[in-house]
Amino acid sequence: MRRFLPSAALAVALATCLPASIASAHQGNPNFRSLITGVTPVQQGVSLQILNLDDRIELTNRSDEPVIAYGYNKEPYVRILADGTVQVNRLSPATYLNSDRFGEASTPKFADAKATPQWKTVDKTGRYEWHDHRIHWMTKGTPPQVKDEGVRTKVFDWELPIAVGSAKGAVAGQLFWQPTDDSGPPVGAIVGFAVLLLAGGAAVVVTRRRRAAEAAGGPAAAAGAGAGAAEEPGTTAAPRDEAW
Repeated sequence: MRRFLPSAALAVALATCLPASIASAHQGNPNFRSLITGVTPVQQGVSLQILNLDDRIELTNRSDEPVIAYGYNKEPYVRILADGTVQVNRLSPATYLNSDRFGEASTPKFADAKATPQWKTVDKTGRYEWHDHRIHWMTKGTPPQVKDEGVRTKVFDWELPIAVGSAKGAVAGQLFWQPTDDSGPPVGAIVGFAVLLLAGGAAVVVTRRRRAAEAAGGPAAAAGAGAGAAEEPGTTAAPRDEAW
């Protein structure tokens, strides 16, 4: 037990120092894995990845084009400009619904998916992450697709519309039920892999995910995410599950 005490103490210290928006970030469900299976259009400098199993999606834009992610009613939700400016549409209902994992947050009366977007600048890092209800199971029970909880099972396919410049496209993915395994890697290890799709399909690099401590202290893995945390809701130190 003694050899684990320094790590535990360090974790407590880091949690104390983190901003409230980071320390209180949503946690993924260990029984689920949300994976990105494709992104269109392919654009060099634009990358996406899932964070914390099934919890959040991260968009990074290092391209010469603005990138927009759309909300649940196909309204503009998040926009990252070519200069790295990150903006959120304060009139998008998704801006408020995404603050709660099960979509139970109240939506202000002024939120209107059909209204002209009112963009609010929240960062200038070219990176933004958010909780998206399309990529996870929205209830607390076991999905009916799961007939045997000990077997990995696909729950559903999901899609998140985006636009790169004037080209419309989407992020496609799948959600899986993942049996828990108490005999798995020790605390602090990251299970899974990251996949980086280079522009134009030139090459696919598969790497094992690094330990959480390395992700917290080193450069972002595979997706080319920039340094610094977005104003809301999370941190670049979160485990990466799937990157494009």
